[in-house]
Amino acid sequence: QVQLEESGGRAAQAGGSLRLSCTARGRTFSNYTMGWFRQYPGKDREFVAAIRWETGNTNYADSVKGRFTISRDNAKDAKTTIYLQMDNLKPEDAAVYLCGAWSSRATMPGSGDTASEAWGMGTLVTVSA
Repeated sequence: QVQLEESGGRAAQAGGSLRLSCTARGRTFSNYTMGWFRQYPGKDREFVAAIRWETGNTNYADSVKGRFTISRDNAKDAKTTIYLQMDNLKPEDAAVYLCGAWSSRATMPGSGDTASEAWGMGTLVTVSA
């Protein structure tokens, strides 16, 4: 069973930067696609970014393209970490950020996707204007 744990969320100012981390345990993740979502109060999860672990291919929501960067470490054992570098933060980026994972997914996750095979508990990002 995949276990995901996010960290790095904190208060930031608009225009600033944060880096979120998601540690994934329980599998060899070379065939996995990993991603970030965010959730506003009372709303469904919203796709942010995804990375295919084996190839490094990425996909981003239009709202974060050019500002956020998803990456992964090079671990090939049963623990890996993915990152979300968030630059030029905007107040609308304030949300709970959650990590998701898919095994052997044929297509890259993208806008409109809300489901994942596993979820972390999330990490809170606040952005002040």
